[in-house]
Amino acid sequence: MLAALVSGPVSIDLPAAFADGWHSDNSDAVILWQLRLPRSVLAIVVGAALGMGGAAMQGMLRNPLAEPALLGVSSGAALVAILVLYYGAGIGLGVDGFLLPLLAIIGALLSVACVWLLAGQGASASRLVLAGVAINAFLSALMALALNYAPSMFAMQEIVFWLLGSLANRGWDQVLLALPFVALGALLLFFARNYLRALSLGEASAASLGFSGRRFPLLVLFGIACAVGSSVAVAGTIGFIGLVVPHLVRPLVGQDPARLLWASALAGALLLQLADVLVLNTVGTQELRIGAVTAFIGAPFFFWLIVSARRETSL
Repeated sequence: MLAALVSGPVSIDLPAAFADGWHSDNSDAVILWQLRLPRSVLAIVVGAALGMGGAAMQGMLRNPLAEPALLGVSSGAALVAILVLYYGAGIGLGVDGFLLPLLAIIGALLSVACVWLLAGQGASASRLVLAGVAINAFLSALMALALNYAPSMFAMQEIVFWLLGSLANRGWDQVLLALPFVALGALLLFFARNYLRALSLGEASAASLGFSGRRFPLLVLFGIACAVGSSVAVAGTIGFIGLVVPHLVRPLVGQDPARLLWASALAGALLLQLADVLVLNTVGTQELRIGAVTAFIGAPFFFWLIVSARRETSL
């Protein structure tokens, strides 16, 4: 966070800006309290939500390549946010309030419900993944259609930039929009932590331990939708955090899915904060989108996973 607060095109006296306080008219204080600090806090909140969501998704599907985007959570939230933001669906409905993240969460839940219905009752993890890929492809096609019928070239450009993910021009309003829903999602995942721990032994073992029925899977999915949906609503789609982070911290928590949730939240916050520091220190006329930075981090990680799997198979 300290690195993020001193990063940017303008150098500021950080101790003096902190001392001046929130209500100061000093330019350094305004830059710190109204621009850099909320952006840094939002990076922590969004990174924690994506890391925790990825850990929960991998634990529930028992698939190390799972992330929230796999079941259409990110795509469903992004599609609804695009429709609300750029097509006037929310005019006069208080989009600047809690309506936008709430609608994004509803979009994420609807996509998860479609995956659940398509996979069928009692579906295996592999069938859920296949259903998620199908729904995700359909939602991507709908987003492409929305781009095609954008009301203007400027609107289309804004949609594309927003889909790439960014923390630029975000303030305390966006932090206050996302934080309650991320906290709610974290609370729901906290209640489901023992289910994820039991599920690591297999579905039959989890059922024998009292985790049968749909209650706990729905609790996990609703928690992921709340955390990730609200993050997408305020920062756009930022990929690979939910995939990379659980892999990095899993050896540190003894492969425990319950402890992995909180370790992934901390590591996700750190990774997105570091990516934003890189963005802030990149020189150019156009600010680099943070979604592109995380993709550059995530793609080599995918290559490393494939090479590691090949080595294990050959041994």
